[in-house]
Amino acid sequence: MGTLIYGINSVLESLRGRQRKALELLIDRSSASPRLAAVRDEANRRRVTISPVSRQELDQLTGGERHQGVALRVEEITSIELEDLLEAWRSSEKQGLFLVLDGITDPHNLGALARSAEAAGCQGMILPKDRSCSITATAEKASAGALSHLPVCRVTNIARTLDALKQEGFWVFGLAGEAGALNIFDADLSGHIVLVVGDEGKGLRDNVRKHCDNLLSIPMRGQITSLNASVAGGIALFQVLQQHLG
Repeated sequence: MGTLIYGINSVLESLRGRQRKALELLIDRSSASPRLAAVRDEANRRRVTISPVSRQELDQLTGGERHQGVALRVEEITSIELEDLLEAWRSSEKQGLFLVLDGITDPHNLGALARSAEAAGCQGMILPKDRSCSITATAEKASAGALSHLPVCRVTNIARTLDALKQEGFWVFGLAGEAGALNIFDADLSGHIVLVVGDEGKGLRDNVRKHCDNLLSIPMRGQITSLNASVAGGIALFQVLQQHLG
């Protein structure tokens, strides 16, 4: 059956992506939207089967979510092995940037983090096999198609993975809000960088913290003392990008 992706931007990016094969485009037969016509044209270019359906059928398939008149069946995401992820990075000869998620269980946060990571030029997102949400249709929608471009690696042990990345010359920084963490805007993030984002409520696990080279905090001046995991991760990713471009 594959995975169902819906929403115009998500579907377009998935059609353009190379991470997995598009199987079938389901499109509202009653709509004359130019944006849907652009989706149909892209599907034709990619030689994807197009099936006109009613809006009611789309409503049912997407569980009543906002689909904008289009859905796309794609192959399930295949997790890449860590060594293959590293080999792709070595071959690229680019400044390294990986995002590690330690216990993100909200699919909206996972998808939003994937979107920021792909936009910032991250070469891969690393997730634990346990203590992490699956890549659901909700995560796909929140990623706006980024998960069709961004390699995803699932590992058994995050701490051991961080050690392996250090051996490749990466510096590992964990996002944390406690006193003593380094202000992210004062940190040297110009090398090969791994960013670790923790659980939405509990943050990084103790054992993962111990395997970070340093912990980073984002300064705040308002009354709110914490940020959503995907917002904090997005800020950190683009701070790395700014230094890599600098």
